[in-house]
Amino acid sequence: MEETPAAPPKPKRRRGRGALPVAAPFFTRASDVAIEDVATGAQRDVFARLPEEIYRGDPNFVPPVYAERKDFIDPAKNPFFRHARGAFFIARRNGRAIGRVAAVNDARYNQFHQTDVAFFGLFDCINDPAVASALLEEASRWARATGPRIMMGPVNLAFHHDCGMLVEGFDAPPSMFMPYNPRYYPRLLEANGFTKLHDLWSYELHASQKLPDKFVRTAERLRAQNQVKVRRIDLRDPEGEGKRIKAIYEEMLTPGWGSYPFSDAEFSEAVTRLRPILTLRPELCLMAEAGGEAVAFSITIPDTNIAQKAAGGYLSKFGLPIGLAKMMWAARKIDRLRVLLFGIKAGWRRRGLEALLVDETMREAIRLGYRSGEVGWVAEDDRMVNRTILSTGAKRVKVYRLYQKAI
Repeated sequence: MEETPAAPPKPKRRRGRGALPVAAPFFTRASDVAIEDVATGAQRDVFARLPEEIYRGDPNFVPPVYAERKDFIDPAKNPFFRHARGAFFIARRNGRAIGRVAAVNDARYNQFHQTDVAFFGLFDCINDPAVASALLEEASRWARATGPRIMMGPVNLAFHHDCGMLVEGFDAPPSMFMPYNPRYYPRLLEANGFTKLHDLWSYELHASQKLPDKFVRTAERLRAQNQVKVRRIDLRDPEGEGKRIKAIYEEMLTPGWGSYPFSDAEFSEAVTRLRPILTLRPELCLMAEAGGEAVAFSITIPDTNIAQKAAGGYLSKFGLPIGLAKMMWAARKIDRLRVLLFGIKAGWRRRGLEALLVDETMREAIRLGYRSGEVGWVAEDDRMVNRTILSTGAKRVKVYRLYQKAI
């Protein structure tokens, strides 16, 4: 008669939180792994810098600015935490940090989508399913204690930040605000019972490709009609332009899953962070107006990941702005763009505005000497948007996966 296997040992915990019991993970947890709650500035520093070890030697990894990432997970500094709760965990073996994960319960997301789910995100781990199990189990315990019975992710920390796990397209570095991870990460999640929820796609368009004739004719027809005017976004009026963009963006949102309305504080912070990048190429940040009313916008920016990689995660060292200097020097060689935001107001869709804005952007990008650009992400089941992007001649290059699991 076969023996019943013993229950897997629980990982050690430091500064533990109370939690409801959950089902056992698919993979046996490592008994020599200690899970540490992040509560101090020193711990946030370890959490923020952990990718340095995980990605060491990976030529496609783009280090984040670690000081900014430390502030990003600080509830006292990130306005996201005014409507969301979060917990951050580090996995250690023999004192060495070998993994991390965040757990988030976002009241604003759940209210808009009429759901009760938690997110996991900022996941990094050595190639060990047992270590991943300890991390994900701890995140699940925390999330379940706050109410949800389903966890989805990676979401870092909200859908208007970067989200998804790269499952296709490992042969090139990520564009800005897009995630990147080692090839083994999906296996770690699947070994611990997480299954696919949605795929998100991104595309690449080369300047050497001509837009299809039908696309160009549509743009020319709208110009000839003279009903819609395209202008640059006025960076001297960030508050006014921000309100116009926010209004169009929020009108496009529908309950279900994915993005949801920004809080005013989050949007203000996003504008503040993006404004210096927008000034690099204001020619590519466009607003379409009809009768003086903003009806569509398109924001395309230089892919600053190319410059950020040169900084190595640190803008200053030894009290000198060494990293910043490297970043500014590398910025001179950026030949790639990132289509960051695109929106059309209800009642103006399927009237050719997308062709007009894409044509205007493409003309300027070629004039300025850019080689290519990445567009995305787009949900795999958003047929209209995917069809529009494909109609430009763009090719799908990367797939990011969202996972879920009952907790």
